[in-house]
Amino acid sequence: MAIKSIEEKRARKLEIDLTGPLGNAFCLLGTAQTLCKQLGKDYGDISARMQSGDYENLLAVFEQEFGDYVDFYR
Repeated sequence: MAIKSIEEKRARKLEIDLTGPLGNAFCLLGTAQTLCKQLGKDYGDISARMQSGDYENLLAVFEQEFGDYVDFYR
């Protein structure tokens, strides 16, 4: 077993399977809220934009705001 550098862990993205329970719109909003707290972003604005349309809009806003940190899978 090799011990890895903490830098490797930080470089990995969060992976979300949109076909599973974490792909639920409410779960994605919760994930967005957590990420906003961690990144110092305004959750109110992002949440409003995520909820201003359909599921595809929610994903588009999520990708725009957190694409550097999260990968989606369908």
